[in-house]
Order: sequence, then structure tokens, then C-alpha cells
Amino acid sequence: MKQIILSVMAVVWVNAAFACDKCKSFAESPDFKIKSASVVHNKKFGTLEFEIVVEGKAGKTTPKPVGKLDMAPVLAYVFPTTLKPEDIGFSTTPGIVALALTSHPDFDDSPLWDENGDGNYDNDGLTWHPHWVVLVEDKRVAGGLAVKEHMKADKTRKPATAPDMPMYMDSPGFPVVTQDNAIRVSVPVYRVNSKTDFSYDAVTCYLEVSAPEGGMSMDKPMLGVYNVFSVLSKSLSLPYKVK
Repeated sequence: MKQIILSVMAVVWVNAAFACDKCKSFAESPDFKIKSASVVHNKKFGTLEFEIVVEGKAGKTTPKPVGKLDMAPVLAYVFPTTLKPEDIGFSTTPGIVALALTSHPDFDDSPLWDENGDGNYDNDGLTWHPHWVVLVEDKRVAGGLAVKEHMKADKTRKPATAPDMPMYMDSPGFPVVTQDNAIRVSVPVYRVNSKTDFSYDAVTCYLEVSAPEGGMSMDKPMLGVYNVFSVLSKSLSLPYKVK
């Protein structure tokens, strides 16, 4: 199943350029053109250091708010990996585990964390922050992929840090840093079931929320990929290994 999803990703993500008109300015920005990426196992501190380096200024460009949850824009620097959903605290389920560093000014989906340090835990969506997500094929969106959904009544195991949203998405609170052309996040090894031998790739993309009247839509995924700006491997083959 994972190989099928990877094959789909390789086709739709690489060919999704300018899939939506509103994404064109982002797609042309050097802030989302990937030059390199790395994941380094820092044995001294027991962490995994994820980094994406772009041609422009990493994290400088953020979405403009639309004033509501439905159709809210999300920009992301993403590491698709070969980790399993259970490695990050989810139930066993088909899909691709990805670490996404995101910015979205219209909502806050990390209620446990105060990323901008102002004492308000509900206004941090614009600040770059991490999510674990499980991605699956979804033909309802131009990018061909979406964060996997579930029914609220399903007995789905999630990390304690996951927001109250019916998706395989976690808000782990790892520190994200932007510096010049690099965006970085530090992940404790124990938070990935002590796995340090996985493969990965690096992607930048535009996602969008579909939540009409705060609910779920049958026509679109709750959080779908609409446009892909850059893929480090070009083929999305996840060829890179943890150093």
C-alpha cells in the first residue's frame, strides 16, 4: 500500500505546479525552491535535526488570512518519510508519515503550545510550527493528496498532543527555527519510537482547509494538497537517509 501511495505522490506532486491560480505567487517564490535538505541524528542530545535549505528566505513568505476556517490557506515545508504511523503515536493505518512545518493565520491547531510567546495559546497559527500527518491519495484535489481523515466515532489512537480534529494529524510542539535560507526543527528520538534509520524527501507545497460551516465536506478533503512548489529528489522517491 505504501509503495502505491508513493507512486501516486511521485506523479501528482511532481506535476502539480500551478495547480491553482492563487498559489502561483508562492510557487514562483525562491522562499519555496529547495536547494538541499538533511536529517541528522544528534547522538549527544538524542535528537533528530531536520533542515530544509531554500534559494530565498526560509519562512519569510506566509499566507494572507481569509478570515475563516473554510478555505483557509496553509503553506508548508514537508518531510515525507518511511516512518510508520505507530512510530509517532497513531493507530496502524495505511499512508505516508510526513513532518510538516506549517503557517496558517486563520486558525490555531496547537492549543497546548504558545509558539509566539505572547501568553495566548489560541493565536499562533501564523508562526511556523510542526505537525505530524499521515498522507493518502485523494483525487478530489489538484495535488492528489490529503491528510487522512477518520470519523469522530472511530476508535482511533492518537498522540496526546493531537488537536481535536478528525484527521491523522498531531501538534507535537517541536521547536521550529528559521534562519536566513534554512528552516529547522529538532525532534527527540524517543518521539519517533527511537527510529533513526528511515528515509525521507523534502517538499514545499500549498494546502487548503475545507470546513463549510465548521463541518466536513463530501466534495473536498478537510486538509488537501492543492499545489506543489518544489521536490528535492524531483521524483519523490524518498532517497535520502538519516545521517
